[in-house]
Amino acid sequence: MSGIFTFKFGHLPSEAEWEYACRAGTTTPFHFGETITPELANYGGNIQETTPVGQFPPNAFGLYDMHGNVWEWCQDTWHENYHGAPTNGSACIDNDNRYRVLRGGSWYYVPPYCRSATRYWYIPDGRNLLNGFRVVCVVSLRGP
Repeated sequence: MSGIFTFKFGHLPSEAEWEYACRAGTTTPFHFGETITPELANYGGNIQETTPVGQFPPNAFGLYDMHGNVWEWCQDTWHENYHGAPTNGSACIDNDNRYRVLRGGSWYYVPPYCRSATRYWYIPDGRNLLNGFRVVCVVSLRGP
């Protein structure tokens, strides 16, 4: 096989990247449909703690725990709406804003907070048992 793999590691997803990954081509509130159940995700205190990856079904992209389990940090700073946000999928960052965006809900929150489109905010140096992160890794193949 000819060609060279290149890897770009180590960044939090932008909000746009996170939502694209979460939805996995769907338009419903959750990647698995209109309704969330305890068999599909860890939310609302049904288990009352985080769970290991793979305990619930993945989405169509093969990603686990996009709804519930832990809120996931995004690169973006908090903004009330998307007015003036980048249209190319990159993060919207205001260096004067200390709050960062979280997506996905957590094991502690009720279903509406776990929807694909739900957003929340928190201070980046705050610690709790509800927040986590997912790192984006981009792989490309170059060469003949």
